[in-house]
Amino acid sequence: MAVAIVKDGEVLLSKGYGIRDVRTGEPVNENTMFAIASNSKAFTSAALAILVDEKKITWDDKVVDHLPYFEMYDDYVTQNMAIRDLLCHRSGLATFSGDLIWYGSGHSRKEVIKRAKYLEPVSDFRTDYGYQNIMFLAAGEIVAEVSGMSWDDYIKEKFFSPLGMETAVTSIKDFKSTTNLAAPHNDHDGTNIAIDWVNWDNIAPAGSIVASVNELSEWIKLQLGHGTLDSTQYWSEERTHEMWHMHTPQGISGWSRSNFPSKTFNGYGLGWALNNIHGHKVVSHGGGYDGMISKTCLVPEDNLGFVILTNNINWLSSALTNRILEEFLSDDECRDWAADYHKFKTDGDKKDADARDKAEEDRIKDTKPSLDLAAYAGTYSGEMYGECIVRLIGDQLAFQFEPTPLFRGTFRHWHYDTFQLNWGTNMMLPSGMVQFIIGTDGKVEEMRIDVPNPDFDFTELEFMKLD
Repeated sequence: MAVAIVKDGEVLLSKGYGIRDVRTGEPVNENTMFAIASNSKAFTSAALAILVDEKKITWDDKVVDHLPYFEMYDDYVTQNMAIRDLLCHRSGLATFSGDLIWYGSGHSRKEVIKRAKYLEPVSDFRTDYGYQNIMFLAAGEIVAEVSGMSWDDYIKEKFFSPLGMETAVTSIKDFKSTTNLAAPHNDHDGTNIAIDWVNWDNIAPAGSIVASVNELSEWIKLQLGHGTLDSTQYWSEERTHEMWHMHTPQGISGWSRSNFPSKTFNGYGLGWALNNIHGHKVVSHGGGYDGMISKTCLVPEDNLGFVILTNNINWLSSALTNRILEEFLSDDECRDWAADYHKFKTDGDKKDADARDKAEEDRIKDTKPSLDLAAYAGTYSGEMYGECIVRLIGDQLAFQFEPTPLFRGTFRHWHYDTFQLNWGTNMMLPSGMVQFIIGTDGKVEEMRIDVPNPDFDFTELEFMKLD
């Protein structure tokens, strides 16, 4: 991991710990680059803030006035979605809904946005919180439409260059000259392994930036300066107020009420999560990339900010965030957050193991598919996502999600017309299940896939058999 802490305009700590890659053992330092994932959203909000200051847009401009192809499931929402709605997760869609449209796929940014019209809402427009990457993508495309340059170039010109973020990139395609790069890692059968970087270009405004804590220290200084750094104003104080103002309230969980009794509000602004702790307002955001977790945290009234970047999927950034906040904001003895979050992990591992054991116990033995395996092969498709090809290779069913090269593997018979889905690539997703639906004519008519995980809802995908 790497950590940077900024207080009163000075960098108190900028340091790396551990190794960049288990294959090489090279150490992490303050210049090692990590994916910051959804911490990129604050850059998109700030880009729009500049355009608001320049009077080229307003937060309440209708999205369709800038992106005529933007369309939601409901026409009223399509016509009334404003730019600020894109930035505060109140579209009515479920958290992470539609993420399989873009993740690892060949769909362009425009195509991802256009396919969002097939996503069914789970709440009324502007009534509830649902974390939405595709809406932030649309926000980034508005930056491009209004500025006349790509979102990537705008971010580089307005932020990376003037802040001295010389190695930061918006795409893994720009890694060519990068040598100090952390590799993403994941647990595979109990072993920590390095996994491949996944291209996030088609969702870039929501999460593609890769940078070091040294560079992000300057970004934190700019944020704590309310848009001004070294006498240069990037955006106005009023825009900071708007970005840090709660637009979408969220509840406070029972766990949070027990563990953070000083927390009295929780919600989301424009590109930032908002709450309070120990009597101080906290402006923060987390990020999750394949094999990497990150956290940015600001305490504006104390002129305090920090960033934590890690190259594995773990609870470290949460534990360390709580510890740092206690060190600076509380007079009480610091709690052992590492032990608490370690228990979360062990409890979670046990729950996953129990679920696997229960699935095996419930499996109905000595059954066979209703049809010959060849009958399950073919092309399956749905309007929202695209096609999945199932082939019979020898006595094994193999699959390939056509838009997503990473999504390939095999189906192993489980029971009746249900098969276990096993990935053929090393990545963060677990195995899953696929159920084939047999129609009244005795032929396969649909394939339903479920891969239980916290990020991607495979049950949203429709796969009707075409041949």
